[in-house]
Amino acid sequence: MRKKLMLGVWLLIPVALLAYHYGPGQARVAQDKAALKIAEAKALEAKEDWASAYRVWGEALAGTPAEDTQTRFQLRLAQARARIPMGGLPEAMKDMSSLLTEATQANADKALLNEIRGSLANSQYYVAWLMRLEGAPGEEWMLPAEGARQNFRLLSENTRGVKVEEDYEKNLEAVIRLERMSLEELQGQPLPKKCSGNKNVSQKGRSQSESKGKNDPKDKQDARGAGFNDIPKGGS
Repeated sequence: MRKKLMLGVWLLIPVALLAYHYGPGQARVAQDKAALKIAEAKALEAKEDWASAYRVWGEALAGTPAEDTQTRFQLRLAQARARIPMGGLPEAMKDMSSLLTEATQANADKALLNEIRGSLANSQYYVAWLMRLEGAPGEEWMLPAEGARQNFRLLSENTRGVKVEEDYEKNLEAVIRLERMSLEELQGQPLPKKCSGNKNVSQKGRSQSESKGKNDPKDKQDARGAGFNDIPKGGS
């Protein structure tokens, strides 16, 4: 009887191994591959090889299981950030806006939501800066500026009494200064590093606006997911 039991257990081992291989084992393999891609992308960013980093972030995202939404949100944010020094600031801002909406709807971790919102607000601020330098009319550059102002204000309120890396109050003040200073004053300021390499920002913004206009007009967002063409409601 004992021998039969041992034989039965022995025969079940290959079955268990196959079940692990095609189940949790595959998930573990995918996680390990994604971890290697993440390390590779960070190393490429350290070398400022942004195009390669953007590609590798995408490969890490593709290898991450769909059910691991938290990691996928983080990877999408990292990939969007990598677009900025490639000259894709408006595109990165649009990506972050969509990401914030999706992460909010998915009830993502609050710290991650704040990180996404902070990155979006920064991109909105830089877009507004460049649009002003390019001579865009006030009704155009004020859209991303107001988005940045509302997002930084919300972040400041959400993180009050909590230690965070960024000073959202100072960022909010910077946006207000940008809105109030004259064009001559702005032209006398040094260009922020994240603005470097980005051109035709105003035209890209107009293209995004035209594309958005073709969508359902009811598809609007408030400050919790404000994008390029949405001035959040309730602003002072």
